Amino acid sequence: MIAISLPLNKSKWSTMSFPSTLYLYPILDLLLINIPSQLQGDIRLGLQEALVNAAKHGNKLDPSKTIVVKFSRTKEEFSWIITDQGCGFDADCDCQDNLEVRDLPPEEAENGRGMCILHQIFDQVHWNRQGTEIRLCKQVSYA
Repeated sequence: MIAISLPLNKSKWSTMSFPSTLYLYPILDLLLINIPSQLQGDIRLGLQEALVNAAKHGNKLDPSKTIVVKFSRTKEEFSWIITDQGCGFDADCDCQDNLEVRDLPPEEAENGRGMCILHQIFDQVHWNRQGTEIRLCKQVSYA
């Protein structure tokens, strides 16, 4: 079940929560409703990567654990905060300095590549200290 709370009064944030799953198609569709069509492909890929990480690595695909997504839109940017109920991870990543895929064995190449994708798509990528929450921002300009 997907639960969505719409912003009340002056709050600019909406919240969505759902059990850990890799079936993300309807969730991504809801998160992309107000995104301009020219940005949807990249943002879909980035949000999918972040949500898969939360479900698979964070919550270990445990359907009793929940993923919460807060999202907001202003004139300048789109923002998402994705939180899982996992044990967290060490968010050390050299993606900002090294965006090229390194020559690693196939079993290791999959790990960490998603974080580099997030840095390529979003203008801001920040984690909390516990490694259970990520904030993604995409800046936009309107002519």
